[in-house]
Amino acid sequence: MFETISGFSDILEAIWGVLISIEVNDIIDIAVLSFLIYHFFKLVRETRAMQLVQGILLLVAFYLISILLELQTIRYILKTCFQWGLVAIVVLFQPELRRMIEKLGRTKISDLSFIPNVDSADSEEEWTPAIAAICEAAQNLSNTCTGALIICERKTRLGEQIDTGTILNCTPSAAVFGNIFYPNTPLHDGAVIIRNGKILAAGCFLPKPQKEELIAKQLGSRHRAAIGMSENSDAVVIVVSEETGTISVAENGELTRGFSKESLAKLLKSRLIPDAQSDGTGNTFVGRMISGWKKQ
Repeated sequence: MFETISGFSDILEAIWGVLISIEVNDIIDIAVLSFLIYHFFKLVRETRAMQLVQGILLLVAFYLISILLELQTIRYILKTCFQWGLVAIVVLFQPELRRMIEKLGRTKISDLSFIPNVDSADSEEEWTPAIAAICEAAQNLSNTCTGALIICERKTRLGEQIDTGTILNCTPSAAVFGNIFYPNTPLHDGAVIIRNGKILAAGCFLPKPQKEELIAKQLGSRHRAAIGMSENSDAVVIVVSEETGTISVAENGELTRGFSKESLAKLLKSRLIPDAQSDGTGNTFVGRMISGWKKQ
């Protein structure tokens, strides 16, 4: 009994010794590391890289178990996997790693700090009427089964795609979208690109998806182009099916189908208008963490 109490007392003394030895630089070190880990998982959660991270953590767990249980064969195999695994990861997940690095490069300093986002009010003013026009047009085009492809540019500039189309630089409206995508008109086969709430160009050609053979065969050329564009940028791509009238959205190489006018408006507001305007959490680091966990 006394030995148990003595052992517990030793543990408490050891913990207290660690706590009193913590200095300010240690707290900063832990805070920065936590910040980086949080944003790393936030960066990869919407890509196949998240599955890669989960697989690596599982292998590490197996490796620790093999050490504890002295499973020499499994330990040797896992150790060999870790030695050559980095090369295999770069080869197998090259598209995902490239998109992660591009996404990191698009991140503004104000998105990672206490600096407020000064252009949030401008974004709301620019995008609110544009979102209303996009959603109304999508519903109208869906009702008539008229194919459409609308790209909402975000941080990644789409200059290469804009150069393939016709510059319009006009205010979006349901009537304008109806004229552009009306069958057999010169611009109806291409994509419309919207920048800062304005229709910048129409009739634009988009890149093919990186792994076209993995896309469902029932999806047409518009849906494939939308997936390809979302793989190569952070744009939000809206597609209206010419066969069924279904409204779909492509993001980060993933296509989500079955949107209504209301659900599309909700999605576009969450993507195109800063969080501070929608949930009141502000642009502080804490507010962004809260909004980030909400999206999960």
